[in-house]
Amino acid sequence: MSVLAASSAHRSRLLHALGVVPWQRRMAATTAAPVATVADAEPLAHADVVVVVPKGCSVRELDLLGRALYAFGPQLARAARIEASADDALQVPHAQAYLVFGQAQAHTLGRALPAAVMRDAHIVLADAPADVLGQAAAKRRLWQALRSVRRALQAGAAR
Repeated sequence: MSVLAASSAHRSRLLHALGVVPWQRRMAATTAAPVATVADAEPLAHADVVVVVPKGCSVRELDLLGRALYAFGPQLARAARIEASADDALQVPHAQAYLVFGQAQAHTLGRALPAAVMRDAHIVLADAPADVLGQAAAKRRLWQALRSVRRALQAGAAR
C-alpha cells in the first residue's frame, strides 16, 4: 500500500469522523448562482430549497449569503435564489424548504404560496442580509436557520 493511498484513506476517515463531506471540482469554477427575478418569463420548477432575498442586496451581502449556503453543502449551495420586495407578485416554485431573509420577503412569500404548499414546507426566517453583515447575533441566527433547513432536508430525504 502506498503512502499516498494510506494518507488518503486516513484523511477520509478523519473527515468522516468530523462530519465533513469533501467536495471535488468537476469543472472550472463558475460565477455565483444567478438570482431569478419576477420579470423572468419561465416559472421555476420544483426545488429542494428556495432562498428569498431582498431586492437590491449589495455584492458583499450576496457574497456572504453565498458563502454561508456553500458551507452547508451542495443542496443549499445550489438552492434557487429569488429576489423579492414587499410589493412583488412572485412566481415561487414549490419546495421542501424556504429560507427567507427579511420580514417583508416573508410576507411576500406568504402571499405567493398556496396554503397546502405552506403547510407542507419548512419555512425559516432569517435576518436581512445587511443585519447579518453588521450584527453578531444575526450571524448566529443565520447559522441556526441554516442548520434548521439542513435538518428539514435530511428528514425529508429519510421519508
